[in-house]
Amino acid sequence: QVQLLESGGRVVQAGGSLRLSCAASGPYRGNAMGWFRQAPGKEREFVAAVDWSGSTTRIADSVKGRFTISRDNAKNTVYLQMHSLKPDDAAVYYCVVGSGNSAYSSFKYWGQGTQVTVSS
Repeated sequence: QVQLLESGGRVVQAGGSLRLSCAASGPYRGNAMGWFRQAPGKEREFVAAVDWSGSTTRIADSVKGRFTISRDNAKNTVYLQMHSLKPDDAAVYYCVVGSGNSAYSSFKYWGQGTQVTVSS
């Protein structure tokens, strides 16, 4: 069973930066990984994904230019680097593992989430 453990969520001021980490274990190797988020009263939305090799990424338009995704397969970890945070970025951020190695694959496994709060 794939297990995902997110960390790094905290309260940050608007305009600040934050890096989320997600440690994976189990049979996930070879698959894409990514991040979704869900704010109160809103639907869960895609944020970013990266393929297995780390060479191809996909970033949502709402965060393009501010967020980047990367992975370190030696550490079984995917990262979400967030800059210029806005109050609208406040949400629970979920780490995901794809059903294939493409950054455009569907997502099969989900973590429990980490809370990001942005104070204005």
